[in-house]
Amino acid sequence: MNAPLRRVMVAVMVLFGLLFVNLNYVQFVKGDYYRNHDRNNRVLVQEYQRQRGNIRVGRDAVATSKETGGELRFTRTYPYGPQYAHVVGYKSIPYGEAGLESIYDEVLSGEDDRLFVRRVSDILTGRRPVGGDVVLTLSGAAQLEAYNQLGNNKGAVVALDPTTGAILAAVSTPSYDPNPLASHDTAKAREAWEAYLADPAKPMINRALNEHYPPGSTFKTIVSAAALSTGRYTPQTRIPAGPSYTPPQTTRAITNAHPSICPEAEVTLEHALEESCNTGFAKLGVELGADAIKEMAEKFGFGDQDLRVPLPVAPSLTGDMPDPPSTAQSSIGQRDVRMTPLQGALIAATIANGGRQMAPHLVEEVRGPDLVGILETAKEEVLRQPIDARVADQLRGMMVRVVQSGTGTSAQIDGVEVGGKTGTAQNAEGANDHGWFIGFAIKDGTPVVAVAVFLERYGEGGSERATQIAGAVMKKVLEERG
Repeated sequence: MNAPLRRVMVAVMVLFGLLFVNLNYVQFVKGDYYRNHDRNNRVLVQEYQRQRGNIRVGRDAVATSKETGGELRFTRTYPYGPQYAHVVGYKSIPYGEAGLESIYDEVLSGEDDRLFVRRVSDILTGRRPVGGDVVLTLSGAAQLEAYNQLGNNKGAVVALDPTTGAILAAVSTPSYDPNPLASHDTAKAREAWEAYLADPAKPMINRALNEHYPPGSTFKTIVSAAALSTGRYTPQTRIPAGPSYTPPQTTRAITNAHPSICPEAEVTLEHALEESCNTGFAKLGVELGADAIKEMAEKFGFGDQDLRVPLPVAPSLTGDMPDPPSTAQSSIGQRDVRMTPLQGALIAATIANGGRQMAPHLVEEVRGPDLVGILETAKEEVLRQPIDARVADQLRGMMVRVVQSGTGTSAQIDGVEVGGKTGTAQNAEGANDHGWFIGFAIKDGTPVVAVAVFLERYGEGGSERATQIAGAVMKKVLEERG
């Protein structure tokens, strides 16, 4: 073979080699990029040809699909609008998926590997392809009650089944309507998106799971648990109190919310929680020490960076307590202590459940198309046991006293053992205080529901209103469960 012909063959082989490399690069390296690209209309049409599965609360579909009659055959709809938005999320052409729509996208779209046989069967039989369903643990009645009770306030409600960890309500307000985001009219979707982001009330923030706030006096349950766990304290142990307390190394005094609250030099630990005695708990926190308080908070779940329900949950934090003044302030739920409403509900649930903290979860089961075949079922799991049954029983009695005759009387329910703790938390200087309540309801010895209510910058009467909301939500769960 002469030299020119040989050079041509070499050049052709190099070109074929480059072509082969490029084809592999496009198909395997960049395959997902091109397949999911915004301008890949073929993939978009194919995706919206299949009916997406439902997200259900009981028998009600809170996220479903309906036919459009257009090229994009199905559109996502949310019959309850803002009521479930922060849990369910949205399925949007320009903005993708969020919430459970994102986490269970493969199941809902029918692309999950566990649905392979169903996909093959659809092809062979000509049956219309349908995605799988996700069934939530939420109580429709409790969710609606919490949403209505919060009204126009900024805040959140989380309710749990203490014995299983099932989340019965998870509401954040203000909320947003996911329906415009799911519109096939991308201009309409973008208009809604920009309006939500520009809203100073921040309706797309999930205050129940993804934001944490100073917990105020609800954190006194953690300090009480730390004291009782030492074995040196009981609910009847007398602790120093008084109208004012100036911790060592500072001239700034801590006072009580009102002069009538524990003006005595000493009160019992039980009475200090019942009246929400700031001076008593500030002194107790300094006596116990920062390490003991932080350790107990971490046992309850503070600092957990990995909690999923399966939505991600922001960690609650104790912050640093380098000296007595910071420890005193932290012991009444101020300074750098931060807590999510979910964490508040977990504290109450753990105390009601004998010290066992069950793993919180939002999904009861995942089913194949047409509700046939269960792909996965929630498993009840003990997440941690921060306190033993003895301490839990003591704390439970102390929190019951708070509702019977202390700051939480608005949460009382006839014929039901209700315990709780109110909280008023200062935040930015000049801003209204936050209002809190965490609590539980026990019927015939069985913990039925635990709840946390948070009202952002509600101002005067915030903890009282939070207590009323908690009572209404717990009552709704009790009615639903007979």
